Amino acid sequence: QVHLVESGGGLGQAGGSLGLSCAASGTIFRVKALGWYRQAPGKEREVVALITNDGSTNYADSVKGRFTISRDGAKNTVFLHMNSLRREDTAVYYCAAADYRTGTFDYWGQGTQVTVSS
Repeated sequence: QVHLVESGGGLGQAGGSLGLSCAASGTIFRVKALGWYRQAPGKEREVVALITNDGSTNYADSVKGRFTISRDGAKNTVFLHMNSLRREDTAVYYCAAADYRTGTFDYWGQGTQVTVSS
């Protein structure tokens, strides 16, 4: 089992910056990728950014050029640095881990709220 604990987030202003971090523990050797997802009120959960064990990254079009995902392998921590925040970035952000055995994001954190005010 992989356990994920998010921290950071909170209230930010449009045009400003916020950062999230996620600490992974447990059976880390099963993790092939880490990612951030978000879910806004009344909307489905969507992928924000992904990073694989070899450092490859992918971003949703809506955050490209504004958000950066990074990973500290030694500390099994993944970060999401969010710049140029927009009101539409307001959501609950979830950290997720993909298992080698299934190839899917099977492990999820509890979520952390990000609210962007104008």
